[in-house]
Amino acid sequence: MVLDASCLLASAFGEPGGELVRPLIDGALISAANWSEFVRKSQQHGVDTQGMRAELEGAGLRIVPVSAEHAEAAANLWVMGRPLGLSLADRLCLALGLAQASKVYSADRAWCQLPALPKLEVICIRPGQVLHTPVR
Repeated sequence: MVLDASCLLASAFGEPGGELVRPLIDGALISAANWSEFVRKSQQHGVDTQGMRAELEGAGLRIVPVSAEHAEAAANLWVMGRPLGLSLADRLCLALGLAQASKVYSADRAWCQLPALPKLEVICIRPGQVLHTPVR
């Protein structure tokens, strides 16, 4: 499964749905772009991020480099994501999920309006529901 930065932020700051994230961390993937977003936003909230990567990787989180394929897939998602305000990091998260044919978890409610994507299940931790199941 793939985690959006919003999931880690919800977990770290005790936001709604954050309690669902901790059990997902072991074996989950996160794009390096989403990791950057998580670290930046944590620092904005005054969190000392020293050692945070080692801690989460020790818990089983795998940070995945952005590949050329992910970058191209994210570019192809721009038209669909623009009206929803999806950032480049959001689209890279979705691209990683598409590449893995997996579940993608997000706390961002704008993702509730995403059209269904092939081989991808999008789950929003805030309402605790599956937003889209894979199109086969």
